[in-house]
Parts: sequence; structure tokens; C-alpha cells
Amino acid sequence: MKIGIIGLPQTGKKTLFQVLTGSEIKETSGAAKPIPGTADIIDPRFDELVTMYSPKKQTHARIDLMLLPKIEQETIAKGEIFRDISDVDAICHVVRSFTDDAVYHTAGSVDAIRDLEMVNAELLMHDQIFVEKRIERLETQIKKIKDDKQLKELELMKKMQVELENEKPLRLMELAEDEELLIRSYPFITRKEMIVAFNVDESQLDSNELLSEAKVHCEPQNIKAMLVSAQVESEIALLESAEERNEFLEDLGIDEPALGKLTRLCLEALGRISFFTVGPEEVHHWLVRSGSPAPVAAGAIHSDLQKGFIRAEVMKYEELMEAGSEAELKKQGKMYVQGKDYIVVDGDILNIRFAV
Repeated sequence: MKIGIIGLPQTGKKTLFQVLTGSEIKETSGAAKPIPGTADIIDPRFDELVTMYSPKKQTHARIDLMLLPKIEQETIAKGEIFRDISDVDAICHVVRSFTDDAVYHTAGSVDAIRDLEMVNAELLMHDQIFVEKRIERLETQIKKIKDDKQLKELELMKKMQVELENEKPLRLMELAEDEELLIRSYPFITRKEMIVAFNVDESQLDSNELLSEAKVHCEPQNIKAMLVSAQVESEIALLESAEERNEFLEDLGIDEPALGKLTRLCLEALGRISFFTVGPEEVHHWLVRSGSPAPVAAGAIHSDLQKGFIRAEVMKYEELMEAGSEAELKKQGKMYVQGKDYIVVDGDILNIRFAV
């Protein structure tokens, strides 16, 4: 499962990608290509569990990222950028809101909402063109031979066409399972979940003005929006100790680096939740699809645990923190034994009992 990072030129998406992945991107000649990377999921609960258990080993959950070429007239005209976007599972759109006379803007001025709407319009247009071509082809085929599957697909395509003509992304459509199967291989972009990261000046980090303005555009399209300063995040990444980072954040008046919220929004966009395994040997952060039963979560740890699943011993993160220790939590009778039908909840701490 991959998150694709997109944006217009000079939005700061490369800086954000480098901070997220801890990698340095070298300038290359020739056509721009997608750049893969992985990022740790930053979760304060994981840090608290590490503090509580002082394990020999600590393992973050990770998320796959793909930095895609910039969206500009050349990549739009060739269609390459749309092929790249269709290959990822969700989208993080980095939109410039910072002002810097030394960094040019292709439109000549900084206007975050204008840029957001422009990119969204290009994505909608891509899907609309695909749907129109698909309708044309289906109608031609049906004239020759009537096929129930093709008739059903034609009906669905026409519904999608109406949505797109009304400037509504396809992610707003509720599809039945058989309809999902019909379009699974198609390169629909607006069907994907989207996060918008407004790359702001340091002075804008504690202001809700931009988010309030963006809400009108984002909420109706089921787009999640947040503020991030790629410059500030890159400065935080250079600080060596947690104490230095905390002091820096305190001076800025913010609770945590925006990267933490961004990675968690990426998880949400991918339909994933977090659970943990803990102990003196290791504290491990795991990911599983939302709505998964306990055996599936066990399988995320190791396939043998899913095959031989007997039960899951479950601790709730908030209850553990309130109790202060695992031993005290057990005394309070808050260690829950759950069977195969238990649906794992975000933040659960699991101990899997199994037999091979």
C-alpha cells in the first residue's frame, strides 16, 4: 500500500519527502521518475509504551511513500503523471502556502486555494475523459453483441459520468462489491482517498484561517486537510536529542511535529489502524486493515499466529496508561481475553496465544 506525494512545482514536496523518509534526493538529468521511500509512523502512544517497558528493541510501523514528478503542463499533456498517480493507493497533495521571493511560483503569486482547485480539476478531468471513452467503447460493443456484464458496466459508467460532470470526485460514490470488481483495474484517480498538506510559513502554524477557508472546498469532496511547514520539520529533524526537539516545539507553541499527524492521516487514508505488542524484549507497532478480526491482526505479526490462533489477550492503551503498569492493570481485572470474532480497535495492545 503506497501513498503518492503530488504537487505543483516549488511546493516543498521534495523537502517533505526527504524529512519523512530520512533520505536525500540527488538531482538527476532526464525525465523525472517516481522516487520510492518509506517513513516511520510517528505515534505518541508508541513512545509512551517504550518509556513504560524500556525494551531492548523498539520497532516502528512503516508506510510506503512515492514522490511523484511535479504536476505541470508537460507532464499533464503527456499523461505520465496520471499513470504514476493511478499506481498508488492514496494521495498526499502538497500545496504551497508559504511566501518566499527567492522561490518562484509558476502562476506568479501564492494562492493555496486556487492551486488546490486547479489540481483537483485536472484529476477530475482525467477521470471524466476515461469514463467518456469507456462509454463510447461499451456502446459500440453492445451494438454488436449484448452482454449483461457490459450493460451493467455501461450503467455504472453513466452514473460516474454524471458525478464527474457535477465536479464530484468518484470517492464520494458508494459502490456495491460487484461494481467495485468491474472497475478494479481502471485508473481512476478521484476514487482514491486524498490528504492535502498545506506547506505554510512558521508564522502560520498556529493559525486556523487557511484551514477554515479550505474546509469549504475539502469537506464536500471528502479530503482531509492539515498544515505543515516543511522548513520547520527539516529543522526539527536535524536536532539530535528529544529534549532539544521538545524545547524547539515548545518555543513554536505546538504539541508535536506535523509529520506525526501527517503519517497518521496517511494510515487513515489507506484504511489502516495501529496495534501494539509489548514486553521487555521489544515494543512493536503494527498495522492492520480497519475492521480486522484478531486472527488477521495475529497474521500481521506472523502467519503461524493466524493459523494456530487460540485467543488474544487485549489491553486498552488508555487503561494501561491510567493504571501505570501492566501488573496493576491485571490487578484491576482489565486484561481482556478475546476470541476469533473480536474486531481489533486502534491502539489495542495484543498478546496472541496460539498453537502450531
